[in-house]
Amino acid sequence: MEELYNQYGTLLFTLAYQLTGSAEDAEDAVQEVFVKAYDIHPEGLEKPKAYLCKMVTNHCLNLQKSARKRREVYVGPWLPEPIGTPEKDTIETTVMNRELLSYAMLVLLERLTPIERTVFILREALCFDYPKIAKILDKQEANCRKLMSRAKSKMGIFYDEQVTTKMEDLEWINRFIKSLEQGDVDIVLSLLSEDVMLVSDGGGKVTSFKHPIQSRNYVARILASAFESIKPYYQENLQFEVAPVNGEMGILLRSKDETVATIFVELRDGKLTRVYIVRNPDKLKRV
Repeated sequence: MEELYNQYGTLLFTLAYQLTGSAEDAEDAVQEVFVKAYDIHPEGLEKPKAYLCKMVTNHCLNLQKSARKRREVYVGPWLPEPIGTPEKDTIETTVMNRELLSYAMLVLLERLTPIERTVFILREALCFDYPKIAKILDKQEANCRKLMSRAKSKMGIFYDEQVTTKMEDLEWINRFIKSLEQGDVDIVLSLLSEDVMLVSDGGGKVTSFKHPIQSRNYVARILASAFESIKPYYQENLQFEVAPVNGEMGILLRSKDETVATIFVELRDGKLTRVYIVRNPDKLKRV
């Protein structure tokens, strides 16, 4: 069982995390699955990868039902929990980075039903073929294809579209950070697309906006003033840090050893189209 965990633990965590949007729920799912798998006769694990993925998937499908009820009373927008993905090149980080969808894609997954989300992740993130997906979900292959088509339609994306912020965007990100530090509305405005949207998640525990902000001028003013406005709460000891988060380049706002916020930006044609700010302290433990 230890050998199976070493071989598939990271893959199963990545699957569970994307199914739930919560690292804590993902860790619990993987732990419970291996506890159950311990009692299974070795013959039942003839194809351990598929079997363990099915166990994790079923666990997370049940979890998503209760999670949806919790999110109905969540204060403000709910964003997925960020997870740090170290730059150190190990087998675990390679597996995680390869199987992780972009953060922007995780946000879009919230539009889907649990079963649509599951099919999409198994297909797009884990690259399972439809016969394997059908077997994991105990559904007809044609049904799985319809669920996938419906999921893509709801998300409003093309088949191969992925939005990630990579190393080549580092110069743009540093320019963006400098504009926030300077608090210059005009500079910030020049970096934004016409249809820019800002979403912040404070969970009712810290200051955040209860609704997405979609006015370009308003977003520019918010971003330009945000850094200076919260400085006094941290005795002026605030700094931005670019770090690998969720397999892409994220922006951390830090005060000493505390992460105050994690910021994800979505770029298209050199302009900022989406900015996701996670401030809920419960979601910043892994960055």
